[in-house]
Amino acid sequence: MSRQVLNWGFLSTSRINKVLLEPLRESKRNVLLAVASRNKNRAEEYAREKNIKQAYGSYDELLQDKEIDVIYNALPNHLHAHWTIKAMEAGKHVLCEKPLAQSVEEVDAISTAAQRYNKVVTEGFMYRTHVQTYLIKDIIRSGKLGKIKMIRSNFTFMMNKPDDYRWKPEMGGGSLWDIGCYPLSFARTVLESEPLEVFGQQVTGRTGIDDSFIALIRFPNDIFVCFDCSICVPFRVFMEIVGDEASLQVPCPFNPGTEEKLELIRQGGTETVIVHGTPKYLSEIEDIADAILTKKPPAISLADSRANVAAILALFESAKIGKPVFLRQTYIKK
Repeated sequence: MSRQVLNWGFLSTSRINKVLLEPLRESKRNVLLAVASRNKNRAEEYAREKNIKQAYGSYDELLQDKEIDVIYNALPNHLHAHWTIKAMEAGKHVLCEKPLAQSVEEVDAISTAAQRYNKVVTEGFMYRTHVQTYLIKDIIRSGKLGKIKMIRSNFTFMMNKPDDYRWKPEMGGGSLWDIGCYPLSFARTVLESEPLEVFGQQVTGRTGIDDSFIALIRFPNDIFVCFDCSICVPFRVFMEIVGDEASLQVPCPFNPGTEEKLELIRQGGTETVIVHGTPKYLSEIEDIADAILTKKPPAISLADSRANVAAILALFESAKIGKPVFLRQTYIKK
C-alpha cells in the first residue's frame, strides 16, 4: 500500500462504535471516513452527530466504497463471520468485535478468505494491545510470582436493555460470548498456553441464553483458571494471578487506560506497580495499522481467535452434559 493513512468505515451505528471515535481522530495513520446503516436516515443522522464525512444506507454500499481500507465490524455476534468475509471479498481489512465467530468452522472460513484476498483480520480485544498486558506477561516470565498455580477472575454487569440482541440466543447472545470471553482470552494470553480440560455451569434465563456462567479450566502444569460472568448481577471486574511465591492483582484487566495500578502481594508486603499506557483503544487501531502498513503480525492472530472460540464451545458443551470436557487438540492448533 503506497498510502500511509488508512480510511475506516463503521459497519453499523452500534453503540460500541463510540470507543473508536476519539482514537481514530487522535491517530495520524487512521481516519474515520464513513458509516453504514440499514436505514439511510439513521446513517446520515449518525454521520452528522459524529462528524463523519460519508453515510450509506446499506452495508454493501459501504463495502463498495473504494476509498475505504478498513472496516470495523460491530454487528451482532451472529453476523460477524458473514460480514467480515464479505468485507474481505470487497478488498477491505477488518477489525471485528469479539467474538470473531461462533464456531471454529466460521473462523476457518475467515482464515481462508484472509489468505485468498491477502487481508488483515483481527479480533477486538483491546486489552491485548495495551502495555499493561505485556507488562503482566513480563512479570510472570520473570519468576516474581514463582510457579503459577491459579488465576481467578470475574466480569459481570446488569443488562438493563430488554430489546438488546444479547438476550437472543439466535443472535449469539449470553454472558459467555459477550464478556466471559475476556477472562478466558486473558488467561490463555498471560499463560501462553491452551486449556486441556474445562468444566462449566450456567444459569439459563427466560430467553434461553446463559444469564450467568461459571467456568473452571485446567491448563498444562496443573494451573487452574476459574471465572464467573453474568449480565444479571451488578458490575464486577477483577483478575488475580496466583503463584507459589506471590500474587498479582489486576483491578482493570480488560479495559485499561492511560494509568493503571497492579498490586504485587507477597508475605513481606505489597508493591504497587504503576502502568503508563495509551488512551483507550488507540493501541488497538495502531496494532492493525502496523499489520497492514508494515506487515507486522497483529497482536491477535486468527489461530488465537480460533482457540478462544474452541474453548468457549467446550465450556458450553460441558454445561450441557454436566461433565468436564477435554479440548480436542485439533480445535486449538496454532
